[in-house]
Amino acid sequence: MQIKTMATYAANGETPEILFWVGCAGSFDQRAQKITKAFATILDKTGVQFAILGKEESCTGDPARRAGNEFIFQMMAQNNIQLLNMYGVKKIVTACPHCFNILKNEYPALGGNYEVIHHTTFLQSLIDEGKIKMKEGGTFKGKKITYHDSCYLGRGNGIYEAPRKVLETLDAELVEMKRCRSNGLCCGAGGAQMFKEEEKGTTRINFERGREAVDTGASVIAANCPFCMTMLTDGVKETGKEDEVKVLDIAELIAMNME
Repeated sequence: MQIKTMATYAANGETPEILFWVGCAGSFDQRAQKITKAFATILDKTGVQFAILGKEESCTGDPARRAGNEFIFQMMAQNNIQLLNMYGVKKIVTACPHCFNILKNEYPALGGNYEVIHHTTFLQSLIDEGKIKMKEGGTFKGKKITYHDSCYLGRGNGIYEAPRKVLETLDAELVEMKRCRSNGLCCGAGGAQMFKEEEKGTTRINFERGREAVDTGASVIAANCPFCMTMLTDGVKETGKEDEVKVLDIAELIAMNME
């Protein structure tokens, strides 16, 4: 699959329907790269005209701002906004809630005004439009799936239904953890915690969350964030159930079950 860049489109005097903002994790983390490939495959199969920035994409600056380095954030954001505006970008889809949140809610104050959509919401719209068709009796038919509400998508932006509606198309049984939706428990990586040493305590947050997910009896934990993916995977390993319980992004689940 050949994915065009914004530069390629611009050279031909064209503008794609959406820009797929890959993000740092989706670009460089080996596990998150699988999410990127799954979502790009879905976009390709459904005929969505999209592009990436490729080597021109840099970090949104979210970790820097969360860690308190406003100067670095401002510098990164201004560079990104200048690039996006140069290409005339109007619509951005990303598989990272951290990128989604900052592009949608914090870039406008600096002159970056775009329609920003998280990939779970975009997948729901593709399903509603009939562009995604699922296999009958697919891989997850009859299995139990539990869904982890990431902080930046759930409490941060109030998006709870779209991911669940996408999961409903898998013909699986959706079982909720005791802490879900607005009462969901953080995976432990938000607010730049991914990049600092943990503080003293009795247990790691991701171990606690991993146990909650495993206790549902689900064989699949559905995630929507590359940071949550890492933390939940380690949490499941701590329970010793990594051979029985798999952590997968919603895009991966859909890509595996598409006709």
